[in-house]
Amino acid sequence: MHLTSRDAARLLGVSESTLYRWIRSGDLNATLANDQYRFNRIDLLEFAASRNLDISADLIAELETERQELPSLADAIRGGGVHRGISGADKASILKAVVERLPLPRPSDRELLHRVLLAREALGSTGFGNGIAIPHPRNPIVLRVRKPEVAICYLDRPVDFEALDGKPVHTLVTLVSPSTRVHLHLLAVIAAALHDPAVAAKLEARAGADELVPEVARVEAAIAARRLGAPRP
Repeated sequence: MHLTSRDAARLLGVSESTLYRWIRSGDLNATLANDQYRFNRIDLLEFAASRNLDISADLIAELETERQELPSLADAIRGGGVHRGISGADKASILKAVVERLPLPRPSDRELLHRVLLAREALGSTGFGNGIAIPHPRNPIVLRVRKPEVAICYLDRPVDFEALDGKPVHTLVTLVSPSTRVHLHLLAVIAAALHDPAVAAKLEARAGADELVPEVARVEAAIAARRLGAPRP
């Protein structure tokens, strides 16, 4: 389902005039149909992540209206793992090293995934800001994995990812999902978690899964509490 300008502005937490300014400048993708702009949720999430904008709890809630239970980011990180010693001189070599570390099921076409990640970067940097990037396939079911994986990868040396804040990237949060709905959900929660000071501090300190996952789970619980109108934990 595509979103209207009013919906997109609400979910990004901006005015419609700001939204139109981003469209005119070419920063935000939109489709013009019957003189009305329509927006794709993936485009909105990727734009919000690249601009380090707060992710609306409403957007996350809308993805959870179906009966099928969505996976938690904490579980996806446990599945993808935390990896150190990722080395490379540029974006292409770093992404290749990351793909080699992902615990993908067999058989998986790692070369295809590498090409897909590079193609996504060609559309615009996945740099989130503050030294973090979120590389992910534009088509979330490219590998047809059964469960989502989110791999936390710490680089030996920071690499320029052309992030909007100009800071080189020291940590990659790489997302591989089995479906568009799961992809959208996890991308939204990742962006929300990266705004959390405690999560950001753990990533800056190159924390392992034992330290990082509880902080991520806390953020997810806070999102659920806000959605239900309950006190934050």
